[in-house]
Amino acid sequence: MLFNFFGNNNNNSHVIIKAPMSGRVISLSELPDEVFAQKMVGDGIAIEPSEGVAVAPFDGIVKQVFSTGHAMVLESKEGLALLIHIGLDTVNLKGEGFKVMVDEGSMVRAGDVLAKFDPEIILRNNYSIMSPIVLPEGDRIKSIDFTMEKYVQKAHDVLMKVRMR
Repeated sequence: MLFNFFGNNNNNSHVIIKAPMSGRVISLSELPDEVFAQKMVGDGIAIEPSEGVAVAPFDGIVKQVFSTGHAMVLESKEGLALLIHIGLDTVNLKGEGFKVMVDEGSMVRAGDVLAKFDPEIILRNNYSIMSPIVLPEGDRIKSIDFTMEKYVQKAHDVLMKVRMR
């Protein structure tokens, strides 16, 4: 039933965003980080990953890779920007535990590995592995339908359906 709700991705008025990580789905408002919880960066959803892999949630281009490897911005073929932020305050790890597998400007297909990370290193340094998946360009978005699933599998389950203006 859920998959009928999300429909298909054949027209360009909406973007299907699949889960970039496997794990438990969390509302942004539940995050212990005010910037993300109050949607200052943008609306979206978070995942508490069950493994240390982040994959492309759609076909598109890698627009930005943070030098520390903890975050990146992708753009869908429809022009929608998406920030994948692995963990909270993980910029402070200065790259420890992160291995980026793509370069800025790379074309990616849904399911391509973007980064590998070590959840144990993140947790051992007292940072949260809860990972916000955020849409920073709110002015380009008409509406977002979020998954009702409590657990998602990377590259398989739909996380969000975004209708563009």
